Amino acid sequence: MKLFSESLMSQLEQQLKVIHLQTENPIQSAELSIKSSVNALERLKSFFIKYKSLNKKEEIEFFRDIKPKFAAKLIYYSEIYTIETNKPLGSHKTIAKYYNSELLKLKVFFKQNREFYRYCRTANNCLDSKYYIREKYDLKLMMDSVYFQIDHRFATSHDYKMARIIANDEIKNFLLEQMEKLQRKVITTQSPYPLSKSLKWTGSKVDLIELIYALHSEGVFNNGATGLKEVITFFESSLEIELGQFNRVFLEIRNRKSERTKFLNTLKNKLMIRMDEADEN
Repeated sequence: MKLFSESLMSQLEQQLKVIHLQTENPIQSAELSIKSSVNALERLKSFFIKYKSLNKKEEIEFFRDIKPKFAAKLIYYSEIYTIETNKPLGSHKTIAKYYNSELLKLKVFFKQNREFYRYCRTANNCLDSKYYIREKYDLKLMMDSVYFQIDHRFATSHDYKMARIIANDEIKNFLLEQMEKLQRKVITTQSPYPLSKSLKWTGSKVDLIELIYALHSEGVFNNGATGLKEVITFFESSLEIELGQFNRVFLEIRNRKSERTKFLNTLKNKLMIRMDEADEN
């Protein structure tokens, strides 16, 4: 089961990465990601239901560690779709206020489920047999009514809640990133040296991310004191481009079988050729 789920998750993450790289519109990207996540979850469900030799330990691990990661993808992209389709038109201040209200919803969820958050994040397992075994629920421990509305062959009382916690962390990161971008745009607009709008990055996003990582690794921004995320945000604002989950793209770059620094090597070769041509003239 573990091998199947790991392979399936790897496939899903690859699909999501391609969607993100090829689809700049966040609503369209979320919509396509939802479809991929639903498909992966359905495949996981089909495999699990047909799985015969399931013991108690495996069942707990599945509903605590495996299924929630898949469900969290679906919850995350569904929420992003809702957030972006409901985003109001207006000034940066109006949109920032909207994103902040979405952050407050996450805080409300946290307060309502504080004890379960603590249970999960302290690696406690004393209630696992109640939380993650099918059809073994205690009404006193129930968090909401969703358990009674789903397929009990593929659900426990708390696996959805676990998925929600995972997704909320990602949603929070998304909202904070959007608010940072808005702040960058405000600073750029107020700057006495406004950025030129005539420059547009026409290379691939992968190449740009490789270049940014190289520059950040060299520490050329603020004597190396600037964080990678801040550098990414600067380039996104300056070039009006969405780089999204750049850390996943960097992982793909690291996993290249041939040239790991393909774009940087190309830059070096092109510059050498230009220098040689200049020497000849």
